Amino acid sequence: MYELRIGNILFPVMPGKVSMKINNNNETVKMIDGGEVNVVKTPGLTDITIDELLLPNLQKYPFARYEGVKNNEIREASYYLEKLRNWKKKRAVVEFNIIRKKPASAASNGWASTAMMVTIESYEIIEDASQGFDVKVKLTLKENREWGAKKFKRPTYVVQKGDTLMKIAKKTLGKSSKWERLYEVNKKTIEKAANEHGKKSSSKGKRLYPGTALKIPLK
Repeated sequence: MYELRIGNILFPVMPGKVSMKINNNNETVKMIDGGEVNVVKTPGLTDITIDELLLPNLQKYPFARYEGVKNNEIREASYYLEKLRNWKKKRAVVEFNIIRKKPASAASNGWASTAMMVTIESYEIIEDASQGFDVKVKLTLKENREWGAKKFKRPTYVVQKGDTLMKIAKKTLGKSSKWERLYEVNKKTIEKAANEHGKKSSSKGKRLYPGTALKIPLK
């Protein structure tokens, strides 16, 4: 299973293709004798291109996923377009995440994630009568790196369907017995998610909700 998140917003349909170009900063220098040497430098910023990001409108597709709405109801395309508009207008730096999770039937039910901080460089809204009410977006993002004094960014994990604190602790900390430490670090976040879903409490982390971003303890 693949999913795309920008700014911790789950986009309903994973695009068929995402291109990530790691730009080059190396420099070729000519020597006195006519030869050349390659001066290796830190890689340039990554450019991310999504040619077709489908935003369903009115049509409920079985492959589309929505968070924060009841019964997986449709969230209109305007919701996501407004997010993109605000990020661009505010020159926001947001998190870009592609999450890959093997199906439960796979021999190893592992997961992997491509994550980086990005800015919205440009986006093109495509409305075509042949695609009905749906909207497609061509999106260009660029990696953002902090400069000057570096700040430590604590690693995070986004809760998936079927996750428990013990499973997450095993994946991220190596031991399922560390689930209580995971709960303590994320207590406010976990309880807030439970309240938003109409529960008085999470029963100490027994109730988890997909899309909740958890901070991973350092020890």
